Amino acid sequence: MSIFALQSIAGGFLDEDLNHFNKNFDDWCVQFESYDDAMIILQTLENQKSIVVVEITPLSYPKYFFASLQGTVYLTRQIGNKIICTVEPFMGSSFKIAICDMKTGKVKFTKTNYKTVTSVEAAFSNFSE
Repeated sequence: MSIFALQSIAGGFLDEDLNHFNKNFDDWCVQFESYDDAMIILQTLENQKSIVVVEITPLSYPKYFFASLQGTVYLTRQIGNKIICTVEPFMGSSFKIAICDMKTGKVKFTKTNYKTVTSVEAAFSNFSE
């Protein structure tokens, strides 16, 4: 389950107009089914040296694949068919651990709130279902 996109080395994903870059990867960004398809388009662009082909997966960009996952995602890892993330739902809030099911597309949060990055990192590294 992966797609490919064109990303500026300064950050941002190439928009469908092939001129602008979006800060976040979304449905308005140019998407490709294969690396080779992305390379074909990249070779037609003027600023080739400042653009790279990147692979977008649930592990690398979970918010695209799980629409109900909101906030800032800091850490991700995969356990079986699930993507586990540390999330700050909104700036200044407590951190949570999200469990994203790749089969169903559903997101579930653990009940525990973590006040500091250190505490959520410790819980994340020891997390198992």
